[in-house]
Amino acid sequence: MANSVRIGITQLCSRNDVAQNLQTVENLVTEAVNQSAEAVFLPEAFAYIGSDEGQIPLAETFADPGPIISSCVNLARTHGVHLIAGGFPERAPHEKIYNTCFHVTPPGDIHARYRKIHLFDVDLADGTKLQESRTTAPGKQVITTELPFGTLGMSVCYDLRFPRLYQSLVDVGAVAVTVPAAFTAYTGQAHWHVLLRARAIECQAYFIAPAQVGDHRYPGRQSFGHALVVDPWGTIVAECSTEEPSVAVADIDPSEVMRVRSQLPSLKHRREFQ
Repeated sequence: MANSVRIGITQLCSRNDVAQNLQTVENLVTEAVNQSAEAVFLPEAFAYIGSDEGQIPLAETFADPGPIISSCVNLARTHGVHLIAGGFPERAPHEKIYNTCFHVTPPGDIHARYRKIHLFDVDLADGTKLQESRTTAPGKQVITTELPFGTLGMSVCYDLRFPRLYQSLVDVGAVAVTVPAAFTAYTGQAHWHVLLRARAIECQAYFIAPAQVGDHRYPGRQSFGHALVVDPWGTIVAECSTEEPSVAVADIDPSEVMRVRSQLPSLKHRREFQ
């Protein structure tokens, strides 16, 4: 069985200045590495938050990397860490993008790419109106990757509301799942902690949730923050509790996953039904 591994989660307040956002990412990754993190997790939209249309000219491809992908590769290579980049605009067909989370290994290789499946189209009571599907194409594949602690399931933000995805990730071996997010202040206040703890309990896995926080200086874009890590029993073991960009670290112990699954074997008790 793999050993316990220290990971770092980051909390950002990204805006529409890509260069400034990437500088903040670099500072936070460095801070996490200085706290002995072997893997660092970035939130959704770490490089840009602004108009949906503004993402289109920023979109990159892995075959032809631009500043966003290149910055992540250089960070992983410079610090010798795994970097899980929570969500950025990857170029898609028909003048759209994918909201893509990707894993960079310490040598700088792109090891896995997950395209967000569930797109956030909402008209909330607080006046927030978002229609992600207008500029973003949905992904279609369940994706995992390998980290030093074992198999990591990949997801992005709004996916959190769809438990079937997470059960599928557990079925293919995930002992931890990442949920990089930019949860709105309105929905986050009500649901962020509840949903993450529920999914961790259901899946008996660690949930690693880097997050956006604060006012992004774009109408209707305020994020809840509270980047956190939940263990397989549903206990919050690390959390960024300030309203500022910050880092928190936690140890991911695969033996704890096995202990919880053995003690309460609910995953084995699932039945087919109609």
